[in-house]
Amino acid sequence: MKLVTKAAVSVLALSCCMSAAGATSANAMTLMDFIRGGQGRQQSTQVSAPLTANPGQAGLGVNAPAQTKEPLPTVSAPQYYTYKPEAMRLVASNRFADPVVTGAVADASATPVAVDTSASQRRYLTEARVMATNDVAKALEAYYADQSKPLVWVADNVINDKAKAAMAVLADAGSVGLDPADYAVQAPSFDPASVDPTMRDRALMQFELALSGKVLMFVQDTIRGRLDPNKISGYHDFKRKDVNLTPVLGLLHASPDVTAYLNSRSPSNQEFIELKAELAKLRGESSSDSAHITISLNGILKPGGSSPEMANIVNAIQHRGSDALKVKNAVTLAAYKGTPDYTPELVSLVEDFQKEKGLTSDGVIGQSSVRAMVGENNDTKIQKLVIAMEQLRWLPDELGPRYVFINQPAFMVYYHNNNQEQLSMRVVVGGKQHQTFFFENQIQTVEFNPFWGVPQSIIINEMLPKLRADPNYLDRMGYQVEVGGHAVASSSVDWYGSTKNVSVRQPPSSDNALGELKILFPNSHAIYMHDTPEKSFFKKDMRALSHGCVRLADPRAMAAAVLNTTVDDVAKQIATGQNKAVAVPQKFPIYIAYFTAWPNKDGVVQYFNDVYDRDLATQKALDATTKARTAQI
Repeated sequence: MKLVTKAAVSVLALSCCMSAAGATSANAMTLMDFIRGGQGRQQSTQVSAPLTANPGQAGLGVNAPAQTKEPLPTVSAPQYYTYKPEAMRLVASNRFADPVVTGAVADASATPVAVDTSASQRRYLTEARVMATNDVAKALEAYYADQSKPLVWVADNVINDKAKAAMAVLADAGSVGLDPADYAVQAPSFDPASVDPTMRDRALMQFELALSGKVLMFVQDTIRGRLDPNKISGYHDFKRKDVNLTPVLGLLHASPDVTAYLNSRSPSNQEFIELKAELAKLRGESSSDSAHITISLNGILKPGGSSPEMANIVNAIQHRGSDALKVKNAVTLAAYKGTPDYTPELVSLVEDFQKEKGLTSDGVIGQSSVRAMVGENNDTKIQKLVIAMEQLRWLPDELGPRYVFINQPAFMVYYHNNNQEQLSMRVVVGGKQHQTFFFENQIQTVEFNPFWGVPQSIIINEMLPKLRADPNYLDRMGYQVEVGGHAVASSSVDWYGSTKNVSVRQPPSSDNALGELKILFPNSHAIYMHDTPEKSFFKKDMRALSHGCVRLADPRAMAAAVLNTTVDDVAKQIATGQNKAVAVPQKFPIYIAYFTAWPNKDGVVQYFNDVYDRDLATQKALDATTKARTAQI
């Protein structure tokens, strides 16, 4: 049976898979809205109550009588949360034993022993009041409760050089994308020769404990980030890094270079280094954007057209384009006299600019091109860099010598091997209502001529309205339906009960919604990379158009890369027409990431639109965290 026509797929196959889609209005439904793509048969999702063939019982039956009309069920999309920062608590300083009070009584006849000034000061640690997160508080309590452990920041009744070095690093936390306000410590100010010793010692011990708490927080933040990403939204999926804080204070006391130790805690990968350099460059520039250019273009400007904004367009390209672009188009730029006509020479200039910015190089000036020409002011870029550096801390310190990196806001995927980018291509990612998740995984399998196993979310949210009106729909469209693992006709299923044990799949064919192949990294979100019969979306600049899976512009090239084989070999596998899964020779990482600021292979940081408003949610979480951390006791 013919499944669906290519024309139908082209018109309405709007997305490939659904990781956790929101409800879709039944009134907006069309026949081919179902040709979406989804997880494979081996990953079919399930929901709610068991099946029963007894129409008198609740649930979905086979050959059951028609049911009365009732509200349609839905599967909800993940949500964004109001971020709740990690709670702060008082450090249990009362556990710090007083060495003078608890020490053995000295023998009056014994030889006098020199008084340990730091030991006499330590008694006042029991009076210090410091707020910290639980991990930091536990590390402080473990260190200072041990009387054999020395003070780190105080010596000879003053703060020592280590303390001054540590405070300088904390004050410069902004250089590594952190907020210096989170780590601010006020050093005591007094004349050691004239101040009351008790007041002095109390102030020094308060400072000792406070600085240790801030340093431990800084170390933890530089390694794993300030935020728990899973508390930002249901679209974030990370195992938060464990940071062993127990040995840190001892290492700092022993370290000959506190500055080097603290600076070494930040990620060392090349991407972080390039983001950090970009941040320093932007902060070194004037905060006012005197070179900001405005382009007021209504609609689009096509080659051969005319617009009074043409002069602003050329000016913007001169300002935002690379030196290489300006050299290549030097004659055109020198000859331009501010006329409104969009001439062939100017079209070539615009096409080169579009190509340089990763846009469709067609010479048509729309809003995506205008945004690239106008650019963003430094404050906006700095915010994106800070968020990118936070997010990069959620990933491994080193991404690895071989990995696949999908950057959703860029609508691009990159294959790295031997520490070099060897392949890149355009992708289509989830639409705003069906967002692609942010997580990492391991590439395991390439499946040729795949089945499309329809996720429960699509069955429930999108197919049920049609199936309740026309139970034969799936039979006519060539889909395969199983109930409890047994093949049945779509028309024999009662679509008014639970779909828990119902699976629907589309067999391999030239019209299959997943195209020729899919690349699997099994995950709970049913997200993977795959081909698609709908190629026109790759020509668009804004490509957040699927149900969550990632469509590849050149799936054969990516399959060959991950299998460490040739495109010709991939073509032969496809040509058999048989469904076949091939394991990659060795599993390796894939990062399904979300960065609105990210360096390209040449080290140039590029900026992208916040297509899902995730930067906004992340910034709110960062603001809430700083507010919680700076709260007074």
